[in-house]
Amino acid sequence: MRKALIVGVNYYDNNSLNLRGCVPDAYGVNSVLDQNSDGTRNFDIKLITAMDQKTRITRSDLKSYVRELFADDNEVALFYFSGHGYIENTGGYLIASDCTTGDDGFPMNELLTFVNESKAKNCIVVLDTCHSGAMGNISTKSDVALINEGVTILTASRKEEASMDEGDGSTFTKLFVDALSGAAGNLLGEVSPGSVYAHIDQSLGAWKQRPIFKTNVKNFVCLRKVQPPISLSDLRKLIDLFDDNFAFQLDPSFEPESGQPIEENTEKFAVLQKYNRVNLVVPVDAPHMYHAAMESKSCKLTVLGEFYWKLLKDKRI
Repeated sequence: MRKALIVGVNYYDNNSLNLRGCVPDAYGVNSVLDQNSDGTRNFDIKLITAMDQKTRITRSDLKSYVRELFADDNEVALFYFSGHGYIENTGGYLIASDCTTGDDGFPMNELLTFVNESKAKNCIVVLDTCHSGAMGNISTKSDVALINEGVTILTASRKEEASMDEGDGSTFTKLFVDALSGAAGNLLGEVSPGSVYAHIDQSLGAWKQRPIFKTNVKNFVCLRKVQPPISLSDLRKLIDLFDDNFAFQLDPSFEPESGQPIEENTEKFAVLQKYNRVNLVVPVDAPHMYHAAMESKSCKLTVLGEFYWKLLKDKRI
């Protein structure tokens, strides 16, 4: 089973702390994690949002929800939190609706204890708060993380930074949702925590806010399945078209408009062109695949292409 707890806190008893974008962020994450792109069920989600006094989330509530999430022996347990964060010498805190001083929030160290002691095979924590980079660190003065095997932490900012909010939601969560929607998918249509981080990190460029990624896993779990850029049936033809020298000889018979096409070859060329579009194949000494065929040159696998060729050869796909 795959369980997710998604929390967004806009409302605080101290009205000066009220936020606008955290609840929309929570709904955005909920909508993309609920199902895979083909409509199949992905996560069993509990969505908790604090929008007003009636829906306020207390520190005690937050702790109970987190304890429940990580108590079971699930395949994946994912916790997402969007709201205020606070840090001092004693550690970082997630700020619930009833908190006023910051250090009366839910301690990140306590959250880490639930995570590290969880029976779940994969525990994932995603924090979109100021100072969230402190999560998992031994102390606020240290950059050394103490996380058990199977744990992954992704945060919106470093421990000394704020998280950027554009009013209708945070920059981090918009990129997080974008990644899960397919921008971080691999050629099999799988989105992993590592590819999500890479997408967010690259998208932020040289901005001051920097996401933090901490993990202790043997293999990344798939967070969501999306439409792959190439069909699996076409991808599997890679080992039929290429041998271990990773090159394929072309000639004009492969190009449909050459005047001398051979149907069997044009069908292969159509697949090779698909590989070219997803950076598995490049033409050799020619600007385009068309020219490589017309000039009887070759095409070869890229490093990425060789990687997937070896996966297929080893029957790992």
